[in-house]
Amino acid sequence: MSMVDCHIHMILDGDWWKTAIARHSSEPDIPWIRNILAAYEKAGFTWLRDGGDRWGAGAAARSLAPEYGITYRTPLAPLCMEGHYGSFIGRTYGNLQEYADLVVRQKAEGADFIKIMISGLMDFDRFGRLTEDGLEDDSIRQLVHIAHEEGMAVMAHGNGARNVIAAAAAGVDSVEHGAYLNEEALWAMKEAGTVWVPTVSTVGNLRGKGRFSEPDVCAILESALQNVAAFGAMGGLLAVGSDAGAWAVPHGYQQEEALLAQALGANCRQILDRGNRVIMEKF
Repeated sequence: MSMVDCHIHMILDGDWWKTAIARHSSEPDIPWIRNILAAYEKAGFTWLRDGGDRWGAGAAARSLAPEYGITYRTPLAPLCMEGHYGSFIGRTYGNLQEYADLVVRQKAEGADFIKIMISGLMDFDRFGRLTEDGLEDDSIRQLVHIAHEEGMAVMAHGNGARNVIAAAAAGVDSVEHGAYLNEEALWAMKEAGTVWVPTVSTVGNLRGKGRFSEPDVCAILESALQNVAAFGAMGGLLAVGSDAGAWAVPHGYQQEEALLAQALGANCRQILDRGNRVIMEKF
C-alpha cells in the first residue's frame, strides 16, 4: 500500500535537534539522507512533504527522492519573524518587505511552497500554555496574502485558536500542529478549505518518556484528539503528518494514523485520504 507523510523534517533525526542539525551544517549529509529515503521506500512511502531547513537537507532529499520512488516536496527554508519561534531552523525577516523579498527569493530558488511560522510550541509541562502567543492577526493575514500573490501555497506552523483563525481567514492552505483550537477555529478552517495536519505523534510519543509532565502531556493529547474528532465530524480536511524527525518520532514512523483513528473511528482512512489528496494537489 502506498503511504504518504505530509509533515516530516529530513534535517532532524528524532533525537536531539542540535546534534541533528550539526550533521548537515557544512553541507547536507548525502549518505545519511539516502539511508533515510531508503527506509521510507522500504516502509512503502511514495509522497513526503518536508517542513524545511536553511541548510539544504530537504532540498537534497528532494533531488534524490525519485531514485527511491518518492515524490518529495519542500519549502526550502521556513520563514520566521526575527525574535520569534523558528529562527533555529529557518530564514528570518524583520518586516513585511523583507518577508516579501524572501518569498520571491525562495520561489526563484525552486521552493515548492512557502512555510510560515505564526506561533510558538506547546509548553509540554503546562497544559494550555504556548511558548509564545504568536504574531499579530494582521501580520498573519499579510504573510499568507503575499505568498499567495506569488502563486505559492502556504503551510503554517500554528498553535492557538487566535492564530489559526487569522490564518484560515487569509486562506492558508494547511495548518500544522494546531494545539488548543476552539470551535470557532475549527469552523474557520472548515469554511476556508484549510487542511489541518495535527501531528499528534509529537505529543503521543512523549507519554512514558519522563521528559515532561505526564499529566500535562496526556491532557494535551486528549485535547488534540477531541478537536480532531470534532473537525472530522464537521467535514473538515485532515491529513496525515507525523512530524518525523521531531523528538521521539523516527523517520518512517507509521502510527500517526492509528492515533488519529482513536478520534475519527471507522471512517478514519476515508477522511484522511481526502485531506491527503488535497495536500498532494496543492503542494
